[in-house]
Amino acid sequence: MFHRSLQFCTIVVAWLSICSAKETVCLKTGFCLDADSHTQQDQVIIFRVGTGTVEFPASDIAQIESIQTVPARGLQSPSLVDFQSTPSEMLAEAAKAEGLPLAFLQSVARIESGFEQKAVSPKGAIGLMQLMPGTAADLGVNPHRAVENAHGGATYLRSLLLRYHGDSVLALAAYNAGPGAVKRFGGVPPYEETRRYVVGVLREYARLHKLEPKASTASLRANTPSAKD
Repeated sequence: MFHRSLQFCTIVVAWLSICSAKETVCLKTGFCLDADSHTQQDQVIIFRVGTGTVEFPASDIAQIESIQTVPARGLQSPSLVDFQSTPSEMLAEAAKAEGLPLAFLQSVARIESGFEQKAVSPKGAIGLMQLMPGTAADLGVNPHRAVENAHGGATYLRSLLLRYHGDSVLALAAYNAGPGAVKRFGGVPPYEETRRYVVGVLREYARLHKLEPKASTASLRANTPSAKD
């Protein structure tokens, strides 16, 4: 099994939506998001977020706080961003728009494409954060345009973090191998490529946070099955 033993692997997402949120829910893991309202059915709490819903077991909730509604600021359209922006600037804008830690997005981009928009994977993933054409189409972005690629990758990554309750290991595994594979195997798929990918991103994230790389990645390596397993 691939154990998730690093505490810093939980990524907190600041949910930014066009509609002003009315309450903030925080899980015991430290993951928080803003919601419009919530209802409870038995031991499940259902939060309305924009036009969709997110469900959490009641036992996972640490607190729900009401927040004062304020006029929401619309997010800048990727098409209006300066196309002469550097990869770092585009990632910073995407991270801000999607409420993600910039270091996390930078780590994904470095491992995915080395910050190269012209990079194309053997499977056909395109550019900066290596969006598959189908995923890009679902997100409504053009993966060949760097700024849209960055925003699309950030949006997709945020959706995976929400799906897995802030668990960055599962979110990264799904980003690499697909949510279907994570569901099928009940966790990180036993693909060497996916496991190297997850460790690589988290190692880079640890480096950017000036953590001790050896100490940060040792537990992941120790718990990663060998080729014999």
